[in-house]
Amino acid sequence: MALTLEQKKAVVAEVSEVAKGAYSAVAAEYCGLTVEDLTNLRIKAREDNVYLRVVKNTLARRALADTDFECMSERLTGPLILAFSQEDPGAAARVAKNFAKDHSKFEVTMLSVGGELLEASQIDKLASLPTRDQAISLLMAVMKAPTEKFVRTLNEVPGKLTRTVAAIRDQKAA
Repeated sequence: MALTLEQKKAVVAEVSEVAKGAYSAVAAEYCGLTVEDLTNLRIKAREDNVYLRVVKNTLARRALADTDFECMSERLTGPLILAFSQEDPGAAARVAKNFAKDHSKFEVTMLSVGGELLEASQIDKLASLPTRDQAISLLMAVMKAPTEKFVRTLNEVPGKLTRTVAAIRDQKAA
């Protein structure tokens, strides 16, 4: 069933709005997957706050225009599924990578982060980016480290004095 002009405009507007707020995008070929497989992919994407959509390439080109992901437009060929990370840059890549492990017919074709088109082989780098919570905890650990070291250094002075006095006491007792 073909889409009407109004439906096409709605799809373009929806994908464009999502793309403007997304951190990264992943495009993958999905030919040969069953409906059940795609449903499982959509469920996993929804859990990780990843927007997943199958869009005709001409509509996708229009939707990606004037966004950071416009660089993907010229390589949109064949049946593709687009995934956009909504909360952290690595979410869509993690979902696609984990799904591709179990489904050989699902093949990532391109990635985009910050207006830069990346090769599909770099999905491991993108997927290994920390989540927002992990990044905050890493930042807090880095911020806390100098204070902890300073406190340990201050604590070492009376500890060393105590050990010296105890050594002198033991030497006089002997």
